[in-house]
Amino acid sequence: MSSNGDGGSAGSVIIVDKPADWTSHDVVGRMRRIAGTRRVGHAGTLDPMATGVLVLGVGKATRLLGHLTLTEKVYETTIRLGERTVTEDAQGDVVERSGAAGVTDAAIQAGVAALTGTIEQVPPQVSAVKVNGERAYKKARSGEQVELKARSVTVSEFRVTDIRRVAAADVPLVDVDATITCSSGTYVRALARDLGAALGVGGHLTALRRTRVGPYDIAAARTLDQLAADFTALSLSEAVAAAFPTRTLTPDEARKVSHGNRISAAGLGAGPIGLFAPDGTVIALAEEHTGPRAYSKPIVVFATG
Repeated sequence: MSSNGDGGSAGSVIIVDKPADWTSHDVVGRMRRIAGTRRVGHAGTLDPMATGVLVLGVGKATRLLGHLTLTEKVYETTIRLGERTVTEDAQGDVVERSGAAGVTDAAIQAGVAALTGTIEQVPPQVSAVKVNGERAYKKARSGEQVELKARSVTVSEFRVTDIRRVAAADVPLVDVDATITCSSGTYVRALARDLGAALGVGGHLTALRRTRVGPYDIAAARTLDQLAADFTALSLSEAVAAAFPTRTLTPDEARKVSHGNRISAAGLGAGPIGLFAPDGTVIALAEEHTGPRAYSKPIVVFATG
């Protein structure tokens, strides 16, 4: 990580450890004040209850963010079995408390296994999915039940790390700690909901912490207070090199790419691929197209000249 005092106006990526009860937009607002620019955005929203890795882009790096939202994510979570809430997390009112006295450890492990791999998942009612042009959470908060379509997501790891027997209002419940690695677009709240439903007792999240987004790990994250005291960020070149395959161009190739022109492919895959000038400065992200005349085409150009 590098540190600069200009707010990263040339383009930088900040790995924030988001605090609980802040929206992702709240974090962006605070970072705009810290960085001294309104050109700040985030890659991948975290619910207010959640903490952990939130990737922000400043300056030119905001153009990188859309390509980072598609990366794999890792979460540490606690799922409470025996209760359902309206939001499928601890911020919503409890709508059913059936208890989980009869739920065995083996049944939990079997339920988790069934939710591992490529699965069809219905997003939560309280989510940002659009239904007829309106966010589902707005409809849900007005009391309207909406029909959300299942989508294919991949849960590559759903590993139980602890199972605890607890009680609330004298009702026996089960708290399940788990590590979840999943594709972009996966709702961990929905995994809690579906695990509880499969076990016949209901379930919701009581804790959620994101520990990785693509290559950006919680170990590199800083709190907002730490960033206010010492603005530490990845340069745009560092951020691209960490997230994508890279290619160093010749001076002639660099000139062509900086003007948005195609160059020959290098056989690095579909992309995105980070294209770098001979001096190590990132110029663009590109996609490679195969065929008799294979070529590399810039999709985001950061440098000109």
